[in-house]
Amino acid sequence: MVRKILAFSLMLILAACGAQPTPKPTPFTGTPRSVIIDTDMAADDWMAILYLLNRPDVSVKAITITGAGEAHCESGVRNAMRLTTLAGQPDIPVSCGRETPLQGNHTFPAAWRERVDALAGLTLPDNPSSPSPQSAVELLAITLQSSPDKMTILTLGPLTNLAEALQAEPELKDKIEMIYIMGGAVDVPGNVGFSNADIDNPFADWNIYIDPHAAALVFQSGLLIILIPLDATNHAPVTESFVKRLKNDRQTPEARFVFDLLTKTEYYDFIRSGGYYFWDPLAAAILTDNSLAAFETKALVVIEEEGRNSGQTLTSENGASIRVAVNADGERFEQLFLDALNATE
Repeated sequence: MVRKILAFSLMLILAACGAQPTPKPTPFTGTPRSVIIDTDMAADDWMAILYLLNRPDVSVKAITITGAGEAHCESGVRNAMRLTTLAGQPDIPVSCGRETPLQGNHTFPAAWRERVDALAGLTLPDNPSSPSPQSAVELLAITLQSSPDKMTILTLGPLTNLAEALQAEPELKDKIEMIYIMGGAVDVPGNVGFSNADIDNPFADWNIYIDPHAAALVFQSGLLIILIPLDATNHAPVTESFVKRLKNDRQTPEARFVFDLLTKTEYYDFIRSGGYYFWDPLAAAILTDNSLAAFETKALVVIEEEGRNSGQTLTSENGASIRVAVNADGERFEQLFLDALNATE
């Protein structure tokens, strides 16, 4: 009785102060959404993958890696399998695709690739399973074909694997419900030239720039595409304030890993400079909750030719109809991300 009286008194005090107790999330009791993650295993991909692995409303059926992205195949597969182990799901099949774009020779800076190959110097538990014997394209196809229902694909890197799979087996489109793509810069500057002074390209984002031809093929596929470009991710910066929140709210190995990542000197300096964003985690979160973003339907094309605007995504009357996230609720995303990392949903 005393405990009830104290609790009631606390509620009265909170009400008098204009504050309300934080409601507990309602446990998820439905059928999880089947998702394939296609990734290039950069550091923000690690956070996005852990977010989805910790969501009870998502069932990750496969992780495919593009070796044309930041991580090389061997290390990318190894690190992805360790992430699934950390999240208690070591049996998710993981495979890698080709290590070059479908066309062209664009590549991420060597120093970036070395850093993500080495998992930024962090350690994760080994996975006792073996990688999938299939290539990434084969794993994509097998996973889609074996599903009784249409599946969702989330791409977090260059679109090389998905484009190659759709070229090889066009009928796979019938098994795809929609594709969420983190990539592009529609009405804002790109980040290729911004983050690499050796490349004179102020228009493209890295994921599209690496393999513009693959992106164009996917855009033109006729599939339902939700694009999360820099237009939206610019509203979700990684801040020192967020890192402090995470420091005080890291109840799980997943949350502790993300904290250790963001406080590594090279990443924390990037955060302090104001140039680091929740690119891929925001895309993963929008997959689970579209209300995080504001959308506009735009007709988009990808510039495939070499030149100053190679990889640019821009509106055109000849473009494919794509639902584009043009804004995002960064504050609400942060809470959703923390909740998932700490498995409080």
